[in-house]
Amino acid sequence: MSLIDWPLDEHVVIRALTHDDAPTVFALIDVNREHLRPWMPWEPMTKSPADTRAFIERSREAEHDVEGNGIWVDGVFAGSIGMRIDPLNDVGEIGYWLGSAFEGRGLITRSARRLIEHGFGERGLNRIEIKAAPTNSRSRAVPERLGFRREAVLREASRTIGGYLDLVVYSMLAREWPGA
Repeated sequence: MSLIDWPLDEHVVIRALTHDDAPTVFALIDVNREHLRPWMPWEPMTKSPADTRAFIERSREAEHDVEGNGIWVDGVFAGSIGMRIDPLNDVGEIGYWLGSAFEGRGLITRSARRLIEHGFGERGLNRIEIKAAPTNSRSRAVPERLGFRREAVLREASRTIGGYLDLVVYSMLAREWPGA
C-alpha cells in the first residue's frame, strides 16, 4: 500500500492512518453509530479501538489497495476514504464515510477527486467505481457531482445489520475523466 499524505488545502488533509490513530477513529465511529449503521456493514463489528487498529493494520499490509486513510480537518479526524484495487483488471472501487458533524462541506467530493486523480494518474487504472445504496442520497451525490455514469443496481449486494441493501453502481473510465 502507498502511504499517502495529501493536503487538499490549508485546512484539509488526507493521510494514511497509523496505529496511533485507532482510538481517535474508533471514537468517531462510536459516536456516529446510528448515522453509520444503515449503510456500513462493518459498523456492528467495530466494537473497540483494537478492531479499528486491526483494520488499519490490514490496510497498511495490502499490496495494491489505497485503504485506511483519514480525512483530517484542522487536525481533527472527520472520516475515512479508501480505494480497493483489482490490479488484474485495472479497476478501483472507492468507499468513504464521514462523521455527521462534518457533512455538507464537500469533504468527500474533494477527497474522492484526489483519490480518483491518484487512481487514473499514478496507478494507471482504467476504471473506478463508487457504489451506494439507492436511499443514501448523500453518498450517491458524490459520484453524480464528479460526473460518474450510473450503470446498474446490484440487488441485495450489501449486508448490513438492517438486512440486505441494493447498491447503485457508478463508474468513470480513465478516458472520461476531465484532464485525461
